[in-house]
Amino acid sequence: MNRLSSAEQQFTPSRVNIYFSILCFFSPPVLGSVVSFVFNGGGLWSVLLIALRKRRLNFDRPMIALTGAIFAYCGANLLASIVNGSIARDAPHLIPLITFLLFPFSYSTWSISRKATLVRTIVLSSAGACFGALMLAIVQYHWLGMERAEGGAGNAIVFATVAGLAVMVCVAGALANLEQARTLLVCAALAGTIAIVYSGTRIIWLALVITVVVVFLIDRQRLKGGNAAGLLLLLATTGVVIAVFGFQIISGRIEFLRSDWDALVAHGDHTTALGLRVALWDIGLKAFRDMPLFGHGTGASKFLIVQGFRDQFAMDQGFSHFHNGFLTALVQAGILGAVALAAIFVVAASNAAKVLRTSSDSIERFGATMIVIVVIIYLTAGMTGILVGHDILDTTLMVFLVSGTYLASGRQMPVMEEPLLPLTSS
Repeated sequence: MNRLSSAEQQFTPSRVNIYFSILCFFSPPVLGSVVSFVFNGGGLWSVLLIALRKRRLNFDRPMIALTGAIFAYCGANLLASIVNGSIARDAPHLIPLITFLLFPFSYSTWSISRKATLVRTIVLSSAGACFGALMLAIVQYHWLGMERAEGGAGNAIVFATVAGLAVMVCVAGALANLEQARTLLVCAALAGTIAIVYSGTRIIWLALVITVVVVFLIDRQRLKGGNAAGLLLLLATTGVVIAVFGFQIISGRIEFLRSDWDALVAHGDHTTALGLRVALWDIGLKAFRDMPLFGHGTGASKFLIVQGFRDQFAMDQGFSHFHNGFLTALVQAGILGAVALAAIFVVAASNAAKVLRTSSDSIERFGATMIVIVVIIYLTAGMTGILVGHDILDTTLMVFLVSGTYLASGRQMPVMEEPLLPLTSS
C-alpha cells in the first residue's frame, strides 16, 4: 500500500506537468525532436482530457487573442492549398500545423500548474539544457571533427536558436531573483553561449546581443549600486571567457562572411553561403510576385527553388525554404499567410508589453520577458534562416508562447489531485 500511495503521489496532474515542463525546456538543444513528440503528445492528451471533461478550457483574454492569430496562420496555409488545388500534394506539409492548433489545449492543461513552481522548473531545466548543449558541442567540434556543432537538433541554426532561448531564460531568471542559485544560472548562460559559438551561427550571435540588451532594459530597476557593478564585472568576465574559447571560430566565420560578400559583389558568385541566400531571396520574390495574395501552397517551395536556380542562375540546388521566414510565408501562403504569421508575434509582443508596463509582479514580468525573448530571437534568426516550418522550432515556439502567456497574464485553473491512471490494490 505504501508503494501504491507513493506512486499515486508521483503521478498527480500537477507533478506530471512538472515532468512535462522539464522535458519541454531541456530537450530542444540536447535531445532535438524529442521535444516535438513530448509537446504534441501532451497536446493530444490535453484534447482528450478536455473532451472527457477532466479539464476545462482556460479562456484567458491574452490566450484567446494569440489563439486567433495562430489559427489564422493555419487557415491561411490551408486556404493557399485549396486555391492552388494542391491539398494532396501539400498534405504532408499541412499536418505539422497540428502543433500550432494544439496551443489553446496545451495552455489549458499547463495552467493547472502553480506559477512559482513552473518558473523554477523552466529556469532550472533551461540551465540543464545549456550545460548539455555545451557538452554536445565540445564532443561534436573537438572529438567528431564537425565544422559546426549541431547539438541534438541535427542542424546548426536550429541548435543555436533553441540554445539561445535557454541562455536568455537563465539570464532573465538570474536578473529576476526568482531562483536563489544565481551563480549556477550565470554559469549555465555562459556554457550555452559557448555552445552557440561552436555552432558558428552568426545570426544568433547578433540575436543574443540584441536580446541581452533588451532583457537588461526590462530589469533596469534592479541594476543599481553594487548589483550593477557586480553584473558589469560578470559581463566583462563572460566576454573574456567567450573570446578565449571562441576567438578562432568567431574570426573565421566573420572572415567567411567578408569573403562571400567580396565574391558576390565583385564576381556575382552565388555558390557561397551568402550568394545562395541572395539567390534564394531573388527566386522567392519572383515567386511571390507571381502569386501575391494566396501564394503557391505549403508544398511548393522545393519545386520553385529547384526551378528558380535552373532558370535564373543555371545551377542545380535544392532547399526546402527561402532562408527568410516571412519570404517563405509569402511564397507559400501569400500576403494573407505572411500577415497572419506576423500577427502571432505582434499579438504575443503586445501581450508582453502590456504586462511589463503595468505589472510589478516578478513572476508575471518573467513570463512577459520569456515572450520578448522568443519574439526577438525568432524574428532575428528568421531574417536569414527558418522562422517556422521546422518541427523543433515550431514546438519550442509554442512551448514559450504557452508558458510565457500563462505566467504573464494567465489564471491558474483548479484540478483535483488524482493519478492519471486509477491505481488499485488486490
